[in-house]
Amino acid sequence: MPFARGLAAYGDRLALSTPDGDLSYRELAERVAATAERLGPVRRLVLLAGANRADALVTHLAALSAGHPVLLVPGDSASTIRSLTEAYAPDVVARPHTDGTWTLDERHPESAHTLHPDLALLLSTSGSTGSPKLVRLSHENLQANAESIAAYLGIDDTDRAATTLPMHYCYGLSVIHSHLLRGAGLVLTERSVSDAAFWEEFRAARGTSLAGVPYTFDLLDRVGFAHMRLPHLRRVTQAGGRLAPERVARYAELGRHSGWELFVMYGQTEATARMAYLPPHLVAERPEAIGVPIPGGSFRLHPVDGHGPGVGELVYSGPNVMLGYAESPADLALGRTLRELHTGDLARQAPDGLYEIVGRRSRFAKILGLRIDPQQVETLLAGHGVTAYCAGDGEALAVAALGGAGEETRIRRLVAEQCGLPARAIRVRALAELPRLTTGKPDYEAVRRLTRPEEDAGQGEGAGEGKGAGEGEGLGTGEDLRRLFAEILDRADVTEDSSFVSLGGDSLCYVEMSLRLEEALGHLPTDWHTRTVRELRALAAPVAQTPEGKDSADTPRTQPAPPLMRALRSWTAPQSWRTRRTLETGIALRAIGIVLIVGSHIQIFDIKGFAHILLGVAGYNFARFQLTGAERRERVRHLWGSIARIAVPSMVWITGAVVLTDFYDPANAVLLNSLLSQGNDRFDWAYWFVEALVYYLVALAALMAVPLLDRLERRYAFGVPLALMGVALVGRYDLLGLASARPQLSPSVVFWLFALGWAAARAGTVRQRALLTAVLLLTVPGLFQDQPLRTALVIVGLGLLIWVPTLPSLGPISTLAGVLASGSLYIYLTHYQVYPYLQESFPLTALFASLAIGVGYAAVVTRTARAVRRAA
Repeated sequence: MPFARGLAAYGDRLALSTPDGDLSYRELAERVAATAERLGPVRRLVLLAGANRADALVTHLAALSAGHPVLLVPGDSASTIRSLTEAYAPDVVARPHTDGTWTLDERHPESAHTLHPDLALLLSTSGSTGSPKLVRLSHENLQANAESIAAYLGIDDTDRAATTLPMHYCYGLSVIHSHLLRGAGLVLTERSVSDAAFWEEFRAARGTSLAGVPYTFDLLDRVGFAHMRLPHLRRVTQAGGRLAPERVARYAELGRHSGWELFVMYGQTEATARMAYLPPHLVAERPEAIGVPIPGGSFRLHPVDGHGPGVGELVYSGPNVMLGYAESPADLALGRTLRELHTGDLARQAPDGLYEIVGRRSRFAKILGLRIDPQQVETLLAGHGVTAYCAGDGEALAVAALGGAGEETRIRRLVAEQCGLPARAIRVRALAELPRLTTGKPDYEAVRRLTRPEEDAGQGEGAGEGKGAGEGEGLGTGEDLRRLFAEILDRADVTEDSSFVSLGGDSLCYVEMSLRLEEALGHLPTDWHTRTVRELRALAAPVAQTPEGKDSADTPRTQPAPPLMRALRSWTAPQSWRTRRTLETGIALRAIGIVLIVGSHIQIFDIKGFAHILLGVAGYNFARFQLTGAERRERVRHLWGSIARIAVPSMVWITGAVVLTDFYDPANAVLLNSLLSQGNDRFDWAYWFVEALVYYLVALAALMAVPLLDRLERRYAFGVPLALMGVALVGRYDLLGLASARPQLSPSVVFWLFALGWAAARAGTVRQRALLTAVLLLTVPGLFQDQPLRTALVIVGLGLLIWVPTLPSLGPISTLAGVLASGSLYIYLTHYQVYPYLQESFPLTALFASLAIGVGYAAVVTRTARAVRRAA
């Protein structure tokens, strides 16, 4: 990128004027070079949280200058950052921490993607809705558009432009690029033009240029811009949506009297930023026009049925036309897929050669400078349980939603948060029925009419009459999946871009989720927990047809049955035995393990070792569900929540056992027996597994809260658990003498098994799996003295975890395994208080009763936890 690499050529000229001080071009170039060196020579995808601050701009320029594609996202939208991080798995994430410090989270030393050589920048087309549909821009696009803008605006090195628009917005970014291209200065600020301090900074920096969308001009009117003394102001530019012609004319006249020029411009993200401008000398005379193509660009009108002669879709050609769209990481490898841009706007060319916009072909709306996709808003609201129709209506978003009037405030807030629009630009009307055309399709014109303030309530009463073919249809697969995620994870904020890990799923609920998903989809990929609802929906098998030819979704819906009831139905339905399934190895090990653990305690058989295998499974699940791509603080918060979901029900049950029996040392009730007890009684050590698991998770939560360690884990996903396993071998062989009276049950001795499971989840190559297998074969022998079967069982079980992600199964077996695996922790907790009373006379009854009561306690804990969350 020539302008990003040529900054030093402007020497000591002012580059940035910030609240923290000024920065020359030489100083800016040095900072850019240092950051580029840190990013390295190997191209990687850099997700950048855009902000009008020096750190963000330096990172942006460094990535461009070094050839790293930048995925630029709104820095103030955590949900957008999260959803696009999940969708595109960037190699580097650049964003500020909550304490304001800037960080580069380097997740992959080499790119996880194939990146096309021309790819320079990825921008969203839909405001801050978090849609994975992005615009792919090349280095040529950025350079050509910056040069064109600088040429028709007449920017030179004496100019100083204020950053009145967000950096992640193509208009705001074009201001930055075009001024840096010419060696001009930037008044880098995050303040609004409605803030008095903004104008103090602007005057102190001798600002010459302001840029605004229609809403900016609303704010300028409120703060008395017409009466301000701004002696150095040369130009005001406007884009990002239609400004009423009378206001354009008024500002043109104000500029003429005050000594500055007004440039009205037209553009789209797909054209990098700009396609047309209205020369200042024509603004007062032709305020309704968008003007002429920018230097290097051209327009043509594509005929559109149903419109008169001279009106057609505006089609733009020029070197700033995007490479194409990206909707998934695979698209990052694509080159140019189009040569001209169909804008979706209906236009005509007047006799004087100026172009005028007369309408839109698509549902996209420009609202306060943001390009909003109403369909995406509908999807976002559906994820929050709101069925709605949305439509653009001038400078507002109209939303008609099912519900009562009391819901309108909540819906307005949801849309405002998700789309970045102010609440005043969102009109919401709650209705008993949504308006439809006679065909059954949404009536968007009625949505606009019903939400306008001048419409009285009575006019909407008939809306929805005459519903056609769409009436009574069942829910689609996408909504079914969102409902499933919401049900199992007890979340009301499930969207198409949510995944199991992004919603806080953990090992306590993944069993039921995986089995239910496989039932719904027919096949479940091994990385299902990181895939979004949208991606999972694409894997769905065709919807089954009823004998009458209707989709099975048309059948009446009932509340989902409890897991145990589903298991019984599955075992008694003959057709379910013909249904081939796959079963995750971790689930199979948990289900078989808990049966063998309880049966061995009852002495039905003597097959020991599975508790140690389950420690490895716990480490495996820790890596999958706790060490997600979320920001550090969110990851740690999620981890502490998982610790509470294990520790609290454990302490509640064990406290009851301590109080009601004399079998247990009181230290068990607070999970401290491993640290405080000196006894060797069997029941004193009954809960060693729970204690060890809680100790490990607490220690790791504390470690992952340290920024340096968090960065190391993200960068060396396999190396960190491997190193921890090496350190843990000190405890395995008790080199420090910390082992308890029963060493094979001591947390310090068996931690290496947890670390090995963690490493197994991160092993991505045959060589890495072979290394873990060698460690397993060398370190397990000797842990259990004179118990070769127990040793072999642990090696085989953990070997399966390392090498075999799934096992073949049948529907009823998978269902039963899911019930046992999801309740395994609670079965382990409760069985000590069940089987002693039945063991001698009825050993099999003791086994089944232990399993059933544990599953029942699991259900009680789950419902209680949900009730507490809802109350909170």
